[in-house]
Formats: sequence, C-alpha cells, structure tokens
Amino acid sequence: MIQRPKGTYDVYGEYGKKILYLQRLLENLMEAYNYEYFRTPIFEATELFHRGVGDTTDIVTKETYDFTDRGNRENTLRPEGTAGIVRSFIENKMYGNHSVPVKAWYFGPNFRYERPQSGRFREFYQFGVEVLGTQSPAADAEVISIPVNLYKILGLKGIKVNINSLGDTESRNKYREALKEYFKPHLDDLCEDCRARFEKNPLRILDCKVDNNKDYFKNAPKTIDCLNEESLKYFEDVKKYLAAMNIDYVVNPSVVRGLDYYSHTVFEVEASVEGFGAQNVLCGGGRYDKLVEMIDGPATPGVGFALGLERLLTALEYEKIELPINDTLDCYIAPMSDVNLTYSLTILNALRLSGFRADIDYNSRNLKSNFKQADRLNSLFVIIIGEDEEKTNVLTVKNNKTKEEYKVELNDLVFFLDENLNGGCDCDDDCHCHEHE
Repeated sequence: MIQRPKGTYDVYGEYGKKILYLQRLLENLMEAYNYEYFRTPIFEATELFHRGVGDTTDIVTKETYDFTDRGNRENTLRPEGTAGIVRSFIENKMYGNHSVPVKAWYFGPNFRYERPQSGRFREFYQFGVEVLGTQSPAADAEVISIPVNLYKILGLKGIKVNINSLGDTESRNKYREALKEYFKPHLDDLCEDCRARFEKNPLRILDCKVDNNKDYFKNAPKTIDCLNEESLKYFEDVKKYLAAMNIDYVVNPSVVRGLDYYSHTVFEVEASVEGFGAQNVLCGGGRYDKLVEMIDGPATPGVGFALGLERLLTALEYEKIELPINDTLDCYIAPMSDVNLTYSLTILNALRLSGFRADIDYNSRNLKSNFKQADRLNSLFVIIIGEDEEKTNVLTVKNNKTKEEYKVELNDLVFFLDENLNGGCDCDDDCHCHEHE
C-alpha cells in the first residue's frame, strides 16, 4: 500500500473543518486590518532563498527541498513566506506606486526537511503578514498586535510578547564583533556548525540547539548593550506604541530570531499552554530593512511575522478550546424512489442557490435509513419527496429535532425554512438573509 510521505498528513473530517474555520477567521481579521491577500508560487528559484533567507541558516543549509527541472533550472520548494512576498513586491514594481506601504498577508504550505515532531511537519502551513515601504515603529507594533489579537479571539490564555532589538546596521555590526570576541576563547568547544557560523554570522550561534545549554552561553553579550542612540530611540517608540494598543510585552534579550535578514525589532509570541512543553512560542517575526536590497530591489524597509497553523491547532487542542464550527445541515432531501430524483434535484439546486446547506440521498435508501442518514449529517430538516409531493408541489417537511411534520407548498419552501431556521426576519430591506434574496 502506498502511504503518505514522512512528515506530511492528510486533512479531512473534523480537522479539515477546523482549518477552514481558522482560514475564514484569518480572512476576516486581515480585512479588519486592511491587508491585501498575496499568493506566491510553491517553488521559486533556489537563489531567492539562499540570498533572502541566508546561506548560514539551518533552513538553507540542511532543510530545503531542492530540485533541478527539465530546463536545468535550480528550484526550491518554499521553506518560508517572506522571501517570495518580497520577490513579488520587486518583480511587480509595487515600490513605485501610491499604495506603498504594501500590507500583505498570506496563507499556504511550506516545506522543510526536518525531524517530524508534535506540531511540526515537513509540509506545514503558515499564516503571515509583511508590511513593505515604511520604517515607522508603529508598523512594528501593528504587526505584533495581529497574532496577539488572533490568540485572544481564539481564547488562548497567558499570551506573552517577548521583544528585543538588533538595532540598525551599525548596532548589529557592533554586536557581531562583541559576540566574536566573546566566543573566540570557546571556539574549539563549539559544535561544527557554530564554528562555521563564527565567521559568517555569529548571531546564529545563539540559536544552536547543541551548545546553548553550556554555562558560557548564559553570559553572552546582549543586543541591547550594543544599540546606538538612534536604535534605542526606535526601540523605545515600539514599546510606546505597544503600550498604546494595550499589548503587554517583556523585553527579552535572548530573542534574536534565526534568519539573517532581521534588524531593529524582533519578537516572539508565546502562550502558557499546559502540557505543551518548555517551548511555548507560537509565532515570531521582526523588521528587515535590508532584505529588499538583498534581492536586488530598491532600498525598502519591511516588517512581518509568521505562525504555523499546525502548532496553533495543537495549542488549541492542549487547551481544550473548541472552535465554534457549524456542522449542521439545513435540510436533507429524501426521494422515495429514483423516479422522484429529477424533481428532487431541481429543489436541491434551488435551495443551495438560495444559500441553504442542503444534501440529498443518491443511494435509494428506504425512509428509515434516510432518517438515520439525516441524523448522521446533523440535518435540521428532512424533506420527503414521493409521488404525491411531486404531483401536487406540496412537500412533506419534517423537523428532525422536534419530529413535527409540515405540508409546505413548493413556492413557500424558502420562506418556511427561513422562518424556522432563523426564527423569522425583522430586519430592513438591506438585509441579506434568505427572505430578501
């Protein structure tokens, strides 16, 4: 039997309903924030991620799915969302129009060859946002507010924002040299990856999963100590705007993020999820004012974040948070025989076009089996159609909860269902309920 690849999973049933609920929630949230939906290709030129994500990151050196196509072009399955959005921003010359800053949001699959574990897969879905074209610290605060508000809407408790600053280029270079000076005496004790990072990107040493429990890591230099006056002012403004939005935060110098393109604000949002383990971080992001230039675009500041959908769903499961998913069916049509199927399909199609959730029996079940199927589908009404119903256009409609039966003329069916499903309509002419369609 052919099985799914390791590190992937099938979506169906209740889990599928949860994903669709979250997707609709994200769409509504982004509409409230006035962000524009973006979708970029699942694979891009390998060079994009090497230059955008960084040659020293584990993502590029160990985790990407790379392939050569039939045109001998080097491609990579998308391991993260930011680089593709930035490439689209440059290629479509969005920097030259009046819509800057561009506020983008995305939702889609990414691929990394890493060890599968709880909430982490080789194919995983990310939701993220990118704001391109403004260097305002208020934009940083707005971006941070998005996952915070999302988690609050979902009911997650103990939301904590950890923020830090890497500063501008001058501050970052100063910190880079301070790290090299600090780790130089310990170079022989570092793992092979960290010895390579020492010259290329010493900030990545702090992300090491092999050495980070060693005592000398605890006393490593902090980014805050290397910030120049301008970077300190920027960081203070970010904190001021977060306070204005009633977002609690903690300055955490250990937050440096793993990607090479970050500058100034970096952040992670975590939740106190019981049983989730020591690592409660649900999303992260920050500012990247040099990334557009790194991918051959004009100097354009940017800020963004991303969160993993699977990890979020795992957190909701651990917290026993039930999503308000509507799994009811408005009506289930039960033809008494195949002879009534054509007439029944006409009604079914009309109901669906009127906005009702409706289904039908295609398998010629008897009436008793149809009632059981209606129960399984959690249908509120069952419409029974036999020879008499078809001949007279008077339908037998059964309330599947109270078990009451009604005789409803075909022309009144939509009104009847509206009245009984929605409790009647007292709204004005601008209402979009079934009655006014």
